[in-house]
Amino acid sequence: MILRIVGFFILVCISSSSRCLSNGIAEREKTLAMIKPDGLSGNYTDGIKKVILESGFRILRERVVQLDENGAATFYAEHSSRSFFSSLIKYMTSGPALAMVLEKENAIADWRTLIGPTDARKAKITHPHSIRAMCGLDSEKNCIHGSDSPQSAQREMSFFFKEMSSVHLLCQQLYVQFSILVGLVE
Repeated sequence: MILRIVGFFILVCISSSSRCLSNGIAEREKTLAMIKPDGLSGNYTDGIKKVILESGFRILRERVVQLDENGAATFYAEHSSRSFFSSLIKYMTSGPALAMVLEKENAIADWRTLIGPTDARKAKITHPHSIRAMCGLDSEKNCIHGSDSPQSAQREMSFFFKEMSSVHLLCQQLYVQFSILVGLVE
């Protein structure tokens, strides 16, 4: 009997980890947003948060971080072979940054649209109302970071918020669903 309950529990967990809830409503997506050192030192934080909230995002978590060289290199590992990598690391370790987890339907795509093109100079021309147009300087000092895919979002959220690792979230989900099942059996 207990084996059947555990098996059912695992099936429920797997099926509920899809992007849609059982009632057909799309699950709210999460993404990482980071105000980079120039954004914090330039006092853009309040303005950026206001834009975030006015655009329908919820800020689920936030944390001021000071990246060291190793942390910055790990976070930006996918750029390690690029010519700008050492400059990026120097920039990202130049001061504190604010990491945030945002939530909204289509959070990743909507956040990327809201922040604008990577090059803030281009953003000022082509996307003048974007966050990068508001506070960025160029393609490196562009004030803000946004995850570019669900996989990147998960990795990046887990980097700054260990409690958001996929294993931790799965365990939380399993616990909640198991508690519900135990309540049904009793």
